[in-house]
Amino acid sequence: MGKPSDLVQGTLDLLILKTIALEPMHGWAIARRIQQLSNEVLQVQQGSLYPALHRLEQQGWIKAKWMESETGRQAKFYSLTGAGRAQMEKESANWSRLSAAINLIVSEA
Repeated sequence: MGKPSDLVQGTLDLLILKTIALEPMHGWAIARRIQQLSNEVLQVQQGSLYPALHRLEQQGWIKAKWMESETGRQAKFYSLTGAGRAQMEKESANWSRLSAAINLIVSEA
């Protein structure tokens, strides 16, 4: 499961929402954090990340604000909205249910 195309549909949205739940982050930092937390297994490419960020922003689940990054450059920092937090909880519950069901099947075989 090393490529974004390997992710279950909708999983990238959940990963992004969970990643920015604690603090606003810019795109590169989001991708790097997902990679770090997954022990380098998941690598989100820009071609997948930025369309997902745009989609989440259009849905009102995240908001963007231009701020200075750690390198001193201006970057768009993304943060969770109230609706985004509710969506994250919903998607987390769905993921738990789905992964538990998959584990049941895989462990039976």
